[in-house]
Amino acid sequence: MMRVLITGTAGFIGFHLAQLLLDAGCTVYGYDGITDYYDTTLKRERHQLLLRNPNFAATEGMLEDFDTLQQAVLAFGPQVVVHLAAQAGVRYSIDHPRTYIDSNVIGTFNLLEVVRERPVEHLLLASTSSVYGANTEMPFNENEKADTQLSIYAASKKAAESLAHTYAHLFGIPTTVLRFFTVYGPWGRPDLALFKFVDAILDERPIDIYNHGDMQRDFTYVRDLVRAIELLIGVPPAAAESRGEVSPSDSISEVAPFRIVNIGNSEPVRLLDFVEIIEEKLGKKAQRNYRGMQPGDVPATWANADLLRDLTGYRPKTDIRAGVSAFVDWFREYYRK
Repeated sequence: MMRVLITGTAGFIGFHLAQLLLDAGCTVYGYDGITDYYDTTLKRERHQLLLRNPNFAATEGMLEDFDTLQQAVLAFGPQVVVHLAAQAGVRYSIDHPRTYIDSNVIGTFNLLEVVRERPVEHLLLASTSSVYGANTEMPFNENEKADTQLSIYAASKKAAESLAHTYAHLFGIPTTVLRFFTVYGPWGRPDLALFKFVDAILDERPIDIYNHGDMQRDFTYVRDLVRAIELLIGVPPAAAESRGEVSPSDSISEVAPFRIVNIGNSEPVRLLDFVEIIEEKLGKKAQRNYRGMQPGDVPATWANADLLRDLTGYRPKTDIRAGVSAFVDWFREYYRK
């Protein structure tokens, strides 16, 4: 029975991953600060659902609290660590930059120090498509440079990636960085577009459509995403001296057991089409407020997910209509709307 420690289990993705691994028979330990970036009731209810399983336990603590984090990891003794906890949000990072440095950089550094002290079979680290920044060649490929981040959020996640590569090189920690592309689905975060759009349309409030609708996103259904993570857990990158021939498409480092993997549907959806799909499901039209581009945002994301397929044989596949429908059904039941 595999022992997996997940940071961020009260969060959207961490909750779904913990559920999946528990259903697969793993023992899961959660670590989450339950911050008030959004409604803590939603976070605590996710944790309460997980706690119904006797193979789940958790510590409430911040990543910045090294002693608490260290005690949790050492006491549990994980074989695998999946680091999902982070301060999320592009726009929030403009006015609250220190939160991102504290959580995403210092917090990741603290975890790396703990894993250095207590080695694991595989460390998986959540990152984001936002690290591709001003890159324009699409679909985004893991082997292309990502040095032009446009938001403090993206810069903090790229810094975490760089720290993880260094620790993988110096201390031989098998590490996989997971670059997520616009994750959505049931139990989603209130700051995400789908949640905000559904909530506003049902309440007959206008929705803000940025860049006058000239945007595309590679939407990834959350249950597809966590299935990909589950499969990648079993594919730790090998050290250079013990690996065979490497495919040119593999992002594995030449000097460390370290790899970057995109997780996305590889099917960008136009923002206006996304709004229309939501309208169809709700049976209501949105009041549209067209606005200019938001600082720090990018006009399009599109994942090349070939490496994920090559490593695991799996590709995210949920159609956007099916995914939106599942979210709306959950939202209406949860909020009684």
